[in-house]
Amino acid sequence: MAKITRFPILRHVRSEASSQLLVYRGGRLRRSGRGLTQWFNPLSTNLAEVPLDDQELSYLFHGRSADFQDVTVQGVITYRVTDAEAMAERIDFSIDPSTGRWAKAPLDQIGDRLTQLAGQLVQAIITRTELASLLRDGVEVLRAAIGEGLGSDDRLAEMGLAIVSVRVAAVQPDATVEKALQTPAREQIQQAADEATFARRAQAVDKERAIAENELANRIELARREAALVEQEGANRRRLAEEEAAAAEVGARSRADTVTVVDGARLEIEKAKLDAYGKLPAGVLMALAARELAGKIETIEHLNLTPDLLGSLLTNLAEAGTKRLATGAGEA
Repeated sequence: MAKITRFPILRHVRSEASSQLLVYRGGRLRRSGRGLTQWFNPLSTNLAEVPLDDQELSYLFHGRSADFQDVTVQGVITYRVTDAEAMAERIDFSIDPSTGRWAKAPLDQIGDRLTQLAGQLVQAIITRTELASLLRDGVEVLRAAIGEGLGSDDRLAEMGLAIVSVRVAAVQPDATVEKALQTPAREQIQQAADEATFARRAQAVDKERAIAENELANRIELARREAALVEQEGANRRRLAEEEAAAAEVGARSRADTVTVVDGARLEIEKAKLDAYGKLPAGVLMALAARELAGKIETIEHLNLTPDLLGSLLTNLAEAGTKRLATGAGEA
């Protein structure tokens, strides 16, 4: 919007940098420029300001497809003025010399013309296309049709108007039809979700079965190892008992051999003693027996010597002394 400064006789106008100011006097264009400033007399001067920046126009079209279904198309058209002087000749962009505001609504007029042209292009495509195709490819097809149609329109070019871009936001059917069309997809999605749930449950069951089988296998393996351990312990105890029995047998044999040797030696000694005693006279034997007896008996309380025993003992001692004397004389 242009800024107007009022003075007693003259006024001063300053336009925006994104707008082109056109100054008319006597019905003729006297001066034109972007971001222009100008002193003017409000009684003899007319001003017009044409925006040069991009302008956006939202649209919403309703139509009926080839299969008689209601369709709504919405989007945005971006345009800009390329020739401000040509545009000012076709559309009234004059501003109030007191406020700097447009006297009319020029952008609405441009919007109406673009909307009508774009609506004709959209209706031409919708009426010959079925709903399914529109919902599937409508956005791209309509965007291209609107862009090409408006861009190649000579009337817009003569006005000094250029199309910057065309966007189609959505192509939508009637709410009831849309819900009906969504039902198969929802059912398919729900079916896929149910299948995923069943698959997850089946997988969980398989995992639980695998875990149970693994636990059972572990228990079987533990039982097998316990049986092997028991068997090994029994074998070890048997081997230990056999070794202890063998050791005991060897010890018994050793002791038996020792006893046999000792007893044999004792028997030999006793035999030797008996042989030696057998060669001694009876009196000597009696004397040895008496000495042996005296060594074993600590106390003798009574001693009975009968005449027969004493006589026999003296006789034996006398004979032994006589033989000893005889033996000594012979040696001499």
